[in-house]
Parts: sequence; C-alpha cells; structure tokens
Amino acid sequence: MKKKYVSTLVCTALVAAIAAGCGSSSSSTSTTAAATEAATEAAAEAEETEAAEEEAEETEAAAASEGGRVFGYTCMDGTNPFFVALEAAIRDVVEANGDTLISMDPGNDSNTQIDQIEDMISRGVEIMFVNPVDADGIIPALDLLQDADIPMFGFDTEVGDMSYLVSYAGSDNYNAGYVCGEDLAKKVPEGGDILVLDSPTMQSVTDRTNGFLDAIEASGVTFTVVGQQDAQGNQQVGNEKATDLLTAHPDVVAIFGGNDPTALGAYAAADAAGVTPLIYGVDGSPDVKALLKDTIMEGTGAQSPITIGKTIAETAYQWLNGEEVESYIPIETFLITADNVDEYGVDGWQ
Repeated sequence: MKKKYVSTLVCTALVAAIAAGCGSSSSSTSTTAAATEAATEAAAEAEETEAAEEEAEETEAAAASEGGRVFGYTCMDGTNPFFVALEAAIRDVVEANGDTLISMDPGNDSNTQIDQIEDMISRGVEIMFVNPVDADGIIPALDLLQDADIPMFGFDTEVGDMSYLVSYAGSDNYNAGYVCGEDLAKKVPEGGDILVLDSPTMQSVTDRTNGFLDAIEASGVTFTVVGQQDAQGNQQVGNEKATDLLTAHPDVVAIFGGNDPTALGAYAAADAAGVTPLIYGVDGSPDVKALLKDTIMEGTGAQSPITIGKTIAETAYQWLNGEEVESYIPIETFLITADNVDEYGVDGWQ
C-alpha cells in the first residue's frame, strides 16, 4: 500500500512537470526542469517517510515477538536540547529492560501532539510518557489514553488535570525562577525596567515566571516589567520577541527567559542591538553555561533532564512491578552563574 502511494505521488509530480513543459513561452524549458526537480524531491521525501514508518513498524513487531513492551513518548519540542537529553535518559532505562520506546515530536503544536498520541495508541503502546505542549489542550489526548487503559506518566511540565497521571517527575520550576529573581535583585539593587519572555500555555514556564516575579517583589527592589511576551519556549521566537521589545525599551536592566533557548534568543537580540541587560534563563544547558563567564548571560536556574528522565522511567517500572509509587516527584533546581559554573562544567548536562 505504501509503495503504491509513493508511486502515485511520483507519477503525479511527473505529470505536473510534463504539463509545465507544454506551454508555448520560451521559459518552458527552465520551468520543466524546475518542476522535474520538485518531482524528484517529492519522491525522495516520500521514500524517506515510507522508510521511517517501515522501520518503526519493524521495531514494534520485533519488540512484540520478543515479548517486550512498547512505550510511547511525547514532549512539547523534541528539538530542544533539554528534551533530547531527557528522552535519551528514558530510552536508556526502557531499552535496558528489553522494551521499546516510540518517540514523536509535535513541534510545539498541540493539535499535532493529540494526533500523534492517537497514532501511538493505534500502534499498541502500553505506557505513555507525557509532556504537554498545552497543559489543558492535551486533555482530549489524555481521555483517549484513559479510554484505551494506557497508564500515563508525566514529566517536566504538568498537565491541566494531574489525576490522569499515575506519577509525575519534574523540576521545582517555581524555585528555578525564584533563584534567578533573587540573584538579579542582589546584583542590581537600584532596580530598573525589565523584560519577561514567558510561555503561558507551558505550566513549567508559567511556574518559573511566577517564581522570578515573586522573588523580585519579595526583595523590596523596584523593578518594572515594561514588556512581557510569549516566546513559546523557542529560541527563534525568543529572538524575534526580544528584538521587538528591545527596540521599544533599549534601556532595560535585565531579561528573564522562561527557558534557556528563549534566553539564548534574547542574548542574540541584545548583542545585535548593542545593549547589555543581564539575561537569565532556566535549564542549565551546556550552551548557556558556556556563556556565563564572559558575556551578559548572567545565570540559569538549573535542572537535570537526565535525572528527570531516569526518575520517571524507573518509576514506571516500579509501578509495573506492583510497587507503590509517589504521585508527585520533585527534582531539585538551583542557580548556576559564573561563580559556580566550573563545578558543573559546560560540556554536558548536570
């Protein structure tokens, strides 16, 4: 069926190429060449998709034939280095137990995440590791998982209704933001205007932002948020939002990013604008740690994706073995700055 689909796609593209070459203008030759190239690219993409799907099916079939379980994994953004490390930690535990992990990346799109979870249900996953794009938007997918009697284990970001989950492991996100706010108040005791790049649909980022704002309020130092926008937890979006905000408010003393990719986007925007606000992020990523000593990147509320991934995966196996597990497992967060970054290194995650 898939090969027939690929053949159909190729034929359709080639017909389009031929039709493009039937015009009477002198540009028909170049148009035909371009269309033919497009047809070739479409065919290559279709074949790659087919190969990936066949590989996934073969992996699932092999796991089933060997008696292994098939687990599902979804996170908000699979390209974020934090989630790359976290997924690898879960995969290590799953594969060490002779089981298979199917991972899908919705690319920060809630509707895509729901569709992908439905796909994984159809593939027969027995356990689902869940990190939502949108805390409330994912609920329809959780209903599907519940109807299919598939236990759910959450990580890093809470879902809108935690009763769906058997267990959850995540950083103390409020504290990760709080320690950044405390540090800013100590370093800029005169206060000033600041920018905040948050992500309201991501509960983890909301908690960090609240912690940051509560810390500066508790400090007694007067800071004024002159711009607060949704950066979607994404470096490129963070750069775009920070560029716009810095154009309007070039004299801000600090920028808080809800995660390290957002902070890196803000850092690039500030550098391009020639301004020097102190920039804080949350994650403790190698990229940010490498900038702490010699740039305006001032600090990161650090967490450990490796610890989170390993913890939730091991918790799932404990539950499968009939053990009682905690419904909520907090993971420590702490501040990394130029003063202590050598303790953690810049070559990897802590």
